[in-house]
Amino acid sequence: MRQSIRFYLGERLVSLDDVAPDQTLLDWLRHEGRTGTKEGCNEGDCGACTVVVARLRGDRVVLRAVNACIQLLPMLDGAALFTIEDVGSAGALHPVQEAMVTFNGAQCGFCTPGFVMSMVAYRNADERPDDDAAIDSALSGNLCRCTGYAPIVRAMKQALAAPDSPFETALSALGAKLEALQDGEDVAIETSHGAIFLPASAASLARYLQEHPETLIVAGATDVGLWVTKAMRALPRVAFIGQCPDLMRLECDDEGLHIGAAVTYDAAREALAALLPDFGALVGRIGSTPIRNSATLCGNIANGSPIGDGPPALIAAGAMLHLRRGAEKRVIPLERYFLAYGKQDRQAGEFVETVTIPPLAEGTFYRSYKISKRFDQDISAVLAAFALRVDKEGIVQEARLAFGGMAATPCRAVRAEAVLIGAKWHEATLEAARLALAEDFTPLNDMRASAWYRQTVAANLLTRFFEESQGETTRLAKAGGLAHV
Repeated sequence: MRQSIRFYLGERLVSLDDVAPDQTLLDWLRHEGRTGTKEGCNEGDCGACTVVVARLRGDRVVLRAVNACIQLLPMLDGAALFTIEDVGSAGALHPVQEAMVTFNGAQCGFCTPGFVMSMVAYRNADERPDDDAAIDSALSGNLCRCTGYAPIVRAMKQALAAPDSPFETALSALGAKLEALQDGEDVAIETSHGAIFLPASAASLARYLQEHPETLIVAGATDVGLWVTKAMRALPRVAFIGQCPDLMRLECDDEGLHIGAAVTYDAAREALAALLPDFGALVGRIGSTPIRNSATLCGNIANGSPIGDGPPALIAAGAMLHLRRGAEKRVIPLERYFLAYGKQDRQAGEFVETVTIPPLAEGTFYRSYKISKRFDQDISAVLAAFALRVDKEGIVQEARLAFGGMAATPCRAVRAEAVLIGAKWHEATLEAARLALAEDFTPLNDMRASAWYRQTVAANLLTRFFEESQGETTRLAKAGGLAHV
């Protein structure tokens, strides 16, 4: 068992044995003199603090842009970290930096280091289309108050065509360095600042949680990070599971798609799109690229938020949740996990291990819709996901209508489902189901939407689903399909 975390900061190997569980990467960097990484929103929205984290995935080194403000320092174990100070110098600028100068991509300059790091990550991605839509998505986590986006996109296109720089050349030797850090050992650190545990296996995590059931489990920290930066909460004992090999399982078999607790949205997106194309598109609306690079699907489930985007889409697909406590394992339908606001069916010392999404039965039509004020980086007012199985005579055999933002938990519209099952799938049945939705939910009024708006939108989304299931193209789809207004 190791008693320190180890990672590379640029070319320098860092080993820390006296670190607090709630130490943010951003604060640590700035105390280290890496002040090019800026603090803006301190909640993962603006991108001023973006850095690049490199990890070994199989025999490949993969670079990802992440928000340093909500990354907790122990999460860096086994990685290489790059900041704006690493990618170039005054005498040899990185191609991204040169392009930003050429196209006047910087105005006030505060956001520029974060943009550069996101651009460096995109330039080193496996797929890096040079069209505007792909670049906009890659830079969706970086905000420019001076509204300089057009020249930044032009700079990105030029940088994509540039030859390798010394920074990229040096990456060829990084794999061996990272391989040397992968020792397969648990990491346990106990100091006056708190306790840190990084499990090397699901079994060691299960044992640790039995000994310390009060432990907070952190995967991507995209939610927990805000507990630290906004709520000023102390985290006395934390298990960081984001790099636990057993929990990084992502595979498909006859039972369906299995997604481990440490699998990020970015890593799962392609597999989700292959199984449920509409869900794959939805993932592109969750947070931003740096958020999806860190946030996990199972973490979204485990924290039980009523407005999390993943759970309703999974519930409609019939997902099953795998929970573990010590050597004991149990499997429950995902919707049964959510008991009440802030309360989940998880015992002390128990953790979410995997979620399984079964293949859709023949004749099932599936769609998911996210309604928010902005297309990118916005919390849903309503998230609706529907799966309907109709036989050859047009009779509904199965209906799963799941919603987020409509109640204290992600849940199904059971009364509307009851109206649909056994009925002919036509406009009269649709209208009856729309009316039943009003009995299923009593939404809240809040800053994102009024109760009337939520109830109306929920019913209208069911109408849209009906039209699309009939092969019709809705007016919204004809206008571009942006279900966010």
